[in-house]
This record gives sequence, C-alpha cells and structure tokens, in this order.
Amino acid sequence: MSEPRAVRIPRSRGASATPPDDAGRRVRATGPAVTGLKPNRAGTQRVVRLTVVFLVVLAALYAGFAIYARSSPGGATPGAQTALVEITLLAIVLALAGTILTLNTAPRAIGALPDGFVVVGRWGRRTQWTPLHAVTVRRVRRYPAGFLSGEDVDSVEVFGTGQRRRSYLIEAGLLPEHSREPPASLE
Repeated sequence: MSEPRAVRIPRSRGASATPPDDAGRRVRATGPAVTGLKPNRAGTQRVVRLTVVFLVVLAALYAGFAIYARSSPGGATPGAQTALVEITLLAIVLALAGTILTLNTAPRAIGALPDGFVVVGRWGRRTQWTPLHAVTVRRVRRYPAGFLSGEDVDSVEVFGTGQRRRSYLIEAGLLPEHSREPPASLE
C-alpha cells in the first residue's frame, strides 16, 4: 500500500492577515493596528556609514599592529605568531561587537498606534509605547545632514511608565517631541 500524502489546499491571494507597510513589505498583525509604518532611512544611513568608518579605522589599526609585529626583531618566532593570532581574534571580536552595537541604535521603522507609537528595531523586535500621555520623547542631540547622512538625524530618548529608557537614532521629525516630567520611578 502507498503512504498517504499531504495535500496542500491553495488559499486565495485576496485579503491577507499581514497588511503591507509603506515600503510594500508584509508586517505581522499583532496587537493594536499599526498605521503609517515609516522607514527610518536617514538614521539607518547614518549608522551604516558610521559602521563603515569604524571598520576602516579598525582595519587600519589592525594592519599597523600586524606590520609592527612582523617587522619587529623576532617577528617570525612562534611567540610573535601567537601574538598576531591573538591580535587578529581581538580585531574580529571588536569588529563584530562594534557593528552590532552601532547598528542596534537605529530602528528600522516607526509606526503610529491609536494612542501611541511602535518602534520596529533593527532586528525586527517591536516596542510599543502606549499610552501616549505616559510617554516622553526627548531629543538629546540633532546631527545635521552631512557625510554620514543626507538628512538631519535626531538622537532621542524615550521613556514611559513601566518601560525602561531607550535611546534611538531616528530621522528628524519621525517622532513628535513630547516632553513631560519623568515619572519618579524612572529617575
């Protein structure tokens, strides 16, 4: 006898449970409806270019240490080779950690909720900031347009009752600045 086979039942491509965002990508519909998901282009551009600058400087430092280690007296001994391997491993760890930490500061997108907003992190994690009257968005610094990004980028601090303080690099004007006195639990 033959084994039973799984049968795939095609579904219509009409209405989907995952509506497209402004960029045409599908977003998971969880919790309140997120409207107007706006990509953080300038913030992303800034952190990507900053990461490239960091990696170029790190590569130059690594090359300088490697050349110095090889050209020093006794640079071909097994001890010097071990030191070169250690420097290489340290450079790799610093490159990975620095890249992750730098990219992590700029969220991918920001969307509006009926009474608040949601921040979609670099790796897809969503943080909901609601209710809006209990959330404070404070601009810490504005980086003007230049080499690192084509538009102004704000470094903002967001905090609210029951949520920990977070810092983001976002395109200027993407989040409305809404300041109030921080709650006593956050000071």
